[in-house]
Amino acid sequence: MCNKLALPILILVLINIVATPVFAAFESWNAMVDEMRDVINESYDIYLSGDVDAAKAQVDVAYYGYYEKFGFEKTVMAYISGSRAAKVEYQFSLVKKAMTNRASQEEIRAGLDALVEFLRDDANQLDGKGESAIGVFLGSLLIIVREGFEAIIIVGAIIAYLIKSGNQKSTRSVYWGSLIALVLSVAMAWLLNSLAGATTGQNQEIIEGATMLLAVGVLFYVSNWMVSKSEAGAWSHYIEGKVQQGIKRSSMFSLAFAAFLAVFREGAETILFYQALLANTQTYINMVWLGLGIGCVALVVIYILIRVLSIKLPLKPFFLGTSILLFIMSIAFTGSGIKELQEGNVIGVTPVAWLGSVDILGIYPTLETLIPQLVLLAVTVVTFVIQIRRNRAAVAPA
Repeated sequence: MCNKLALPILILVLINIVATPVFAAFESWNAMVDEMRDVINESYDIYLSGDVDAAKAQVDVAYYGYYEKFGFEKTVMAYISGSRAAKVEYQFSLVKKAMTNRASQEEIRAGLDALVEFLRDDANQLDGKGESAIGVFLGSLLIIVREGFEAIIIVGAIIAYLIKSGNQKSTRSVYWGSLIALVLSVAMAWLLNSLAGATTGQNQEIIEGATMLLAVGVLFYVSNWMVSKSEAGAWSHYIEGKVQQGIKRSSMFSLAFAAFLAVFREGAETILFYQALLANTQTYINMVWLGLGIGCVALVVIYILIRVLSIKLPLKPFFLGTSILLFIMSIAFTGSGIKELQEGNVIGVTPVAWLGSVDILGIYPTLETLIPQLVLLAVTVVTFVIQIRRNRAAVAPA
């Protein structure tokens, strides 16, 4: 069990070691903000000239060419919070939306000034922290645990399900799916590094968003399939017909593909996080690797707990709990996926002023993220109720 999990985690460590940081070094985060401020001010001058598209493109230079490319976003997420990074990212989007709507000069100036103020506040906070061994260690630890937790939860639940259902041999497909995802994550990170620039940054957001939305469909299908087997009678009937030949190919592919997407969704981003951390760590490089190593051990412990505890659970609570978990993950992925597409300029931004961001649950203060999540939640509840009733009717005595 541990050996199989140790392989992909070892590869994760190796890919972070071999990935060469491309983030340019500034004397300080404030020095970077000084350059970003100049770029942002240029966008205002361009807007005054009447060229809206060029003004928005200049805002994108500040976002993709600085905020993302040089690791500002990743560092804010690691040392401040994911919700803070989301707030800054949405300010970029809101300014571009105002430009598209041909807002007044005063409104555009105020939006750009607010953006620079956000960036300056974060730079002051990051520069003020200074570099310390414990800070670097905690930053590294939180990155691997936060980014790996979702993938470990999904992969662990699927593996536990296969073992509990008597299909232990089929776990190979899930492990291979995870392994392939890690390899492709390396390739993706390498490609993004090789083509570093504004256009690549936008394409990265689109790829990540599309991957997450694809994962939503797969997780929704898998969770529904598990709900359909939650009644002991329904599961016994299923086993009688299928155990000799194992799980159907279509279902097995869905399980392996769900694991693949869960790992791939995190892999390349994790590499980029560590590149930003390494590029901005001058003295305590060893603490980066210590945090990464301990974080990997923590993920192994989480994985083992999922397997051990889930195997001991009664059949119905296990299937229902696993299904609910995957439902929640699909709703979170919906919000995160749409947010990535918003950052890639594919989907617009309509703010919801009274709501804040809950990054871990994929909740963001825009109608474009919230409405699909609410629709999926409603469909989930209806589907869940219908499936439970079908299960009970199928096993009820004639």
